[in-house]
Amino acid sequence: LGEMLGPLGGLLAGGSAGSVLSGGLNDLLKQFQQGGQSVVVQSWIGTGPNKSISPNALSKVLSPDQIKTLTAQSGMSRDDLIATLSQQLPELINQLTPDGRIPTEREASRLI
Repeated sequence: LGEMLGPLGGLLAGGSAGSVLSGGLNDLLKQFQQGGQSVVVQSWIGTGPNKSISPNALSKVLSPDQIKTLTAQSGMSRDDLIATLSQQLPELINQLTPDGRIPTEREASRLI
């Protein structure tokens, strides 16, 4: 899973493995909901097809600090990072929510 996370690990950082994933994932999903992307992010969690998100929409959901941290961690340019995340994030969230819901801390610790 660490390889899948790549620069996304920065979005899910802090605490023990299970709490990092479940807490970080919860926080990230709240950002998407607050950013007007509830339908999109719910498609990633659910069991149906994943809706896409444009780099422009994603850049409005993530905070400038998150983007700055991720560019520093990944060594990618801002535009490359946002483009990559917009393509990889739907599948990553889909894989981190195999039962169509956010995993509990205990379940999340087994995913890592």
